[in-house]
Amino acid sequence: MLYPLKFKPNLKQFIWGGEKIAPYKGITSNQDHIGESWEVSAYKGLESVVASGTLEGKTLPELVREYKGALVGEHVYERFSDEFPILIKFIDALNDLSIQVHPNDALAEKRHSCRGKTEMWYVVDAEPGAKILSGLSKEITPEEYETLVKEDRIVDVLSSHEAHKGDVFFLPAGRIHAICKGCFVAEIQETSDITYRIYDYGRLGLDGKPRELHTEEAKEAIDYKVYPSYRTEYIDKKNAEVVLAECEYFTTSLYTLDRPYFKDLKDIDSFIAVICVEGDGTLETGIPTAADGPTKGHLTEIRQGDSVLIPATALGVKFKPGENGLKLITSYIG
Repeated sequence: MLYPLKFKPNLKQFIWGGEKIAPYKGITSNQDHIGESWEVSAYKGLESVVASGTLEGKTLPELVREYKGALVGEHVYERFSDEFPILIKFIDALNDLSIQVHPNDALAEKRHSCRGKTEMWYVVDAEPGAKILSGLSKEITPEEYETLVKEDRIVDVLSSHEAHKGDVFFLPAGRIHAICKGCFVAEIQETSDITYRIYDYGRLGLDGKPRELHTEEAKEAIDYKVYPSYRTEYIDKKNAEVVLAECEYFTTSLYTLDRPYFKDLKDIDSFIAVICVEGDGTLETGIPTAADGPTKGHLTEIRQGDSVLIPATALGVKFKPGENGLKLITSYIG
């Protein structure tokens, strides 16, 4: 029987990684330079493994193959088959990440026989002066791009944004971007790990060798247009669903709760992935008699740094905050 799933931590080291992820998640690790925690992943080689319950030890791809639409939703399974469609991470940047871009689905399929990578960032925390690079500040041609990279001046044409807790950046495939030092973000993306690294400040990797650049590959992938705004504007309302991003790849919402909140899932026909970015509490699947009344279903404790995958068979979920409140991000396929 399916139930809300928690997964074992999957931590990745990077030359730019920091020390915030483990304490944020309330876990211990002997690793240093932890740059990423892959929270919900079906990516080959980095599959999430169920941490507890009757399905403990099963990988996410195994569950998709076994339960199909009951886990991911019938319309989701019809579209993606055995491929789980999104990947969720925490990212901690002790230093600047490389400047990069991701191909769209068509280019990724042509070159790599896989999906492209549209993604979004929710800034969980940011140190004073921390920045996000997203998009172009001036329109350039592909030829000008090549010259700027060769002359170490690509940063000069990128749009820089001071990062603050709660900021949201939507990053469609093709948009040049980078997380800069001092940023701690939650990332929701297509299930893909295709990244074209454009510029890396001349750094060496953990192996002591220069990190590979993909300057030429990125040339065709980049969206060279300039847009009026690159930051997602929203109003954080208490005890309400606030939609942060809505696209063909995911619908992502924010909940800032100081009292119980019930979300009806009957008409979604999709899994719903929940990230707890602040506070603690519980989530209970089932249909309650009232928002603060009893719910017949499965009770799951949730705290800051936890991620939970609710199967599509759930008819509803009640989020109940603890004494210090509860801030959650949810994502599903519309």
